[in-house]
Amino acid sequence: MNLQLTDSRVAVNLQSTPLHLGLGCRSRPVEGFTFEPATLDAYAAAIADDGIEGRLVVLIDEHGRGNHWERHPAGEEVIVCISGAITVVREIGDGTEQVTLGPGQATVNPAGVWHAVDADGDARILTITPGLGTEHRGR
Repeated sequence: MNLQLTDSRVAVNLQSTPLHLGLGCRSRPVEGFTFEPATLDAYAAAIADDGIEGRLVVLIDEHGRGNHWERHPAGEEVIVCISGAITVVREIGDGTEQVTLGPGQATVNPAGVWHAVDADGDARILTITPGLGTEHRGR
């Protein structure tokens, strides 16, 4: 694993090189990022000084039903549908709520709420996620 926050000012592909938004309005590409547990741990360590103010901006291609739940205890997450259609499913109390998004539409996941994303076919989303303390579980 070779995760590194850089000061690079070249064009980056947000699918493979997300941006970290940190303290002081600083934006830094995150080279070597993956959603593997070891890389997520390295990312959390690299941005620890930003505390709850750090955010990760990434483009994700979704296909069909999501295979995991996640939640962000440190803050709210923004999900923007870029193309296709998605449904954001949230666990609220003993039930769930669903928000369907089309291109250009967004929703905010409240801090600490378990949620998953289901795509109606192929879809692309942009997420702005609190970087600290994100948790995942199978679905």
